[in-house]
Amino acid sequence: MNTQLASLPSLPRRWLHRLYEYFALWFGLVLLGAISLTWSALSVPLYYVLPRRWAVPLGRWTVTTGFRIYLGALSLIGACRFDLSALDSLRGEGPLIIAPNHPCLLDAVMVISRLPNMACIMKADIVDNVFLGAGARLAGYIRNDAQLSMIKQAIAELKSGSHLLLFPEGTRTTRWPVNACKGTAALIASRARVPIQTVFIETDSGYLGKGWPLFRRPTMPITYRIRLGRRFDPQEKAGTFTGELERYFIEALRDAPRFLPPDAPQAAESGAARPI
Repeated sequence: MNTQLASLPSLPRRWLHRLYEYFALWFGLVLLGAISLTWSALSVPLYYVLPRRWAVPLGRWTVTTGFRIYLGALSLIGACRFDLSALDSLRGEGPLIIAPNHPCLLDAVMVISRLPNMACIMKADIVDNVFLGAGARLAGYIRNDAQLSMIKQAIAELKSGSHLLLFPEGTRTTRWPVNACKGTAALIASRARVPIQTVFIETDSGYLGKGWPLFRRPTMPITYRIRLGRRFDPQEKAGTFTGELERYFIEALRDAPRFLPPDAPQAAESGAARPI
């Protein structure tokens, strides 16, 4: 598509590219909604019929597969460019807390698309969501609204051999390059005696970051890159370790090649197309 647009005069090219961006935006939203709603409808009876030892692996495998199809479709139409292969080396490893930074709503989608044996700590309103809730419950994902229960479930998942996805910031980034880190990851790592694998998510767009409206058109294509950071052994002093973890994220992301602060001109733009 870009090759065909390049042969057109500048103004028509810009308008056609803008129309393409609207198409890609709505295509992605409708596709994700259709995949999620279809699996949610199928998950309801499976949740009550299947024993947990079958339901959870099936639920996680299906979520991983659905997310891979979704990201593959975004790549196919040229809306996004994903470099997520660094995660593949973690697939066969034992229990780990996977701890990425959290620039946008697609972060969990990208990580889960590569790691099928993943328990995920999720906001309660997502678990209750009509599109995602039933599938999340079938996959054994963990609600974050009761901290003691959340920690116990997370430890149990790790001791059973699962990976655990936990964003140390607790929410999407609003303070560049990361928000203040919470102590949950350090506490769970200490009690479960498992290491924390840091993960860096880099992007050249503020799309679906904190405060980005769902239907606001971004400039496309958007680039996402994931790289692995340092692996930390569990520490007894959770508070001290959390400060160390936050400093590490700040140092590693401040000069990342594609990572942008939320208020950078490229991240904050309202949808003006790039020169093509």
